[in-house]
Amino acid sequence: MTITAATAPEVDPTKPPPAEYLPDYEQFVTEDDAPVDNFFSEKQQRLLTEPLYSARMAERLGRPLLAAANVGVFYGEGQPAIVPDALVSLDVELAADLWPKANRSYFIWRFGKPPDAVVEIVSNREGGELGSKRERYAQLGVAYYVVFDPQRLLGEEALRCYELRGRTYAPCAENWLGDIGLGVRLWDGEYEGVKAVWLRWCDREGNVIPTGAELAEAERQRAEAERARAERLAARLRALGIDPDAGEI
Repeated sequence: MTITAATAPEVDPTKPPPAEYLPDYEQFVTEDDAPVDNFFSEKQQRLLTEPLYSARMAERLGRPLLAAANVGVFYGEGQPAIVPDALVSLDVELAADLWPKANRSYFIWRFGKPPDAVVEIVSNREGGELGSKRERYAQLGVAYYVVFDPQRLLGEEALRCYELRGRTYAPCAENWLGDIGLGVRLWDGEYEGVKAVWLRWCDREGNVIPTGAELAEAERQRAEAERARAERLAARLRALGIDPDAGEI
């Protein structure tokens, strides 16, 4: 069937394109099973995704949120994916069934937008993080681009944060990604048994978005403090000759 301007259906930007406009997804290599990451990068990727779910950032921001690590972003038929170490996209949701080929990766035309932010972790000088990758993300319209260079292989700065202005990137003010309500900062601490300087998401005041383990530890400490307070109160009551276990006081 030939589609002309007169016969083309009206496009609803909130819905996937009609089937006749979609490519054959079998042509896309959504995973090649090639091991490419080192231990530090693998942990860092998880630290950039898991907290956003554990801390319920979608609820805090009041917007659907997708965070993923090492997932291909496809931008055109016949084009290979670009694979950021981590990405964040707001106002989008994963399909209920992730196994169909069309649901396995971030196809920009299916989500209706590029990711809002991508993060690259520098592990060598050949990755093009400040060259070809930065240019490609700008071309795709990714609003924020973060480069974490823990070994300072690309210069003196360990953290670079860029925001899209027109068609090029400029440094973010105070490493704050205003349109998505998140910031980035360096954090010197222990994560999964490894003491290092890590890249963390943070709020406007610079407080890191907590991991699930950190939330559990904070709750444990809160419960312990509450228990200690109750024990002190009971001790004072006993000193006054009042039995705190005798019912209502």
